[in-house]
Amino acid sequence: MFSTLIRRSAEAPKPLFDFDANPYKAKRTWPPDFSKLSPKHQFRLERRYKRRAKLKWARPGWTKGVKLAQWGSGIFVLTYGVLFMDWGREDTPFRGIRDWYKGIADSIWTHSQHFETPEPARPPNLRHPPSQ
Repeated sequence: MFSTLIRRSAEAPKPLFDFDANPYKAKRTWPPDFSKLSPKHQFRLERRYKRRAKLKWARPGWTKGVKLAQWGSGIFVLTYGVLFMDWGREDTPFRGIRDWYKGIADSIWTHSQHFETPEPARPPNLRHPPSQ
């Protein structure tokens, strides 16, 4: 095993591509000498290069995945904030939506066909202590 590795490392590396032996010769030299081109032709080449570079680096699958992940995480955060997040106080701006959602979620497992709106939870009255 080691003898083949030593033999391979002792050999001269092969050139990756031999331009002189290429059977498909280029029609024009690339990149062209822009000092010899007219401004109109320079603009055409730049526009063509930009278009091809955009096509080469376009990743529609990746872009679609990133957009879906962004939308999904945004919708999740908004839904969690509106329906489930504890704001640290009793009356939140989303109390009506939360009560409606809780009524819908609780009625899923019942046999009744009508929806009953639960009474909104009232915050405890902390000004007056309960009388004994």
